[in-house]
Amino acid sequence: MEVNATAAPAAKGAWSLLASTPLVCYIILVLVGILGNGMVICVVGENILHGQKGGRSADMILVNMAFSNLLVSVARNLLLVLTDFGIEVLRHGNMLPSKSWCQVLMGVWVWLRCANVWSTFFVSAFHFQTLRRVAPPMARLNSPRGPPSSLLIGFLLLWALNLIYSIPAFVYSTKGGSNATETLMLVTSTTRPLLGCLWDFPSMYSGLAFATASMVIHEIIPILLMSVTNLGSLLTLYAHGSKHHPAHKSQHAPVMQRVPAERRAAKVILALIILFITSWGASVVSVNYFNYNRGPSSAYLLVVARFSNSAFIALSPFILAVGHRRLRAVIQSVIKCRCS
Repeated sequence: MEVNATAAPAAKGAWSLLASTPLVCYIILVLVGILGNGMVICVVGENILHGQKGGRSADMILVNMAFSNLLVSVARNLLLVLTDFGIEVLRHGNMLPSKSWCQVLMGVWVWLRCANVWSTFFVSAFHFQTLRRVAPPMARLNSPRGPPSSLLIGFLLLWALNLIYSIPAFVYSTKGGSNATETLMLVTSTTRPLLGCLWDFPSMYSGLAFATASMVIHEIIPILLMSVTNLGSLLTLYAHGSKHHPAHKSQHAPVMQRVPAERRAAKVILALIILFITSWGASVVSVNYFNYNRGPSSAYLLVVARFSNSAFIALSPFILAVGHRRLRAVIQSVIKCRCS
């Protein structure tokens, strides 16, 4: 695969759009993503340590998603911002990072991005599984303290399996020249050469095969599963509300009291999934247009992909705040302090 081609004029023109207002907007997105997800980790994490154990599992899943968002922002998006300012991280003199460094960076980028996708799905799947439990939470007050072992095993499998999947990125990547440009792009990595690191598959066909598999496994399948689980949650809540009419309210009082809260949580998760599909869907379309078409609009679509990659990470903490009372209170207090 070619790795040292000179950048096309259209691509250079497109990236020059980030020299003024768009660059400022992108920096704001990245900073909001870092600060917002950091706040989610701190606030919800404190709630895990000191709050009631009934909602501890749900909070742990939110922290896991926010943690993956934060890692993607720091390990990839922040590096893009620094590069735009001419600050070359890991550069020694006029030398770009070595091939070994590029292999590590590309592997980490793919690993974190894949884990981020499945962490988002984890939120929807957990809520769906919670609603399908027969026993209400009040009946499990005597359960052992601490998170269930199945949840911890789920976290371990999520990060471990995605690390295994990212092994090709540790192998089929290399260091390019200062004027190198990508001939293949993956949604899971970057939308342009970062720190001179490029994909280096044995052939264009093997690269496209990996890109297609990545799109199916880590983009299409999670989106479909998110949609199915969230729709299942909404239908379960509707059926539950219809089944337990006021005549049986005393018999199912603990469940009935939680229906409005669970319905609100389902709506928050639905908004989260819509944001995910919108932002990453735009990125999928743009990157695959580049891989399979290479038309005159490909360079500009890559700029769109770069913004959409950061939109979900930046906006998801605000959506989570709608359904999390403590997080919402902290954000409101911060806004009031800034305004006063």
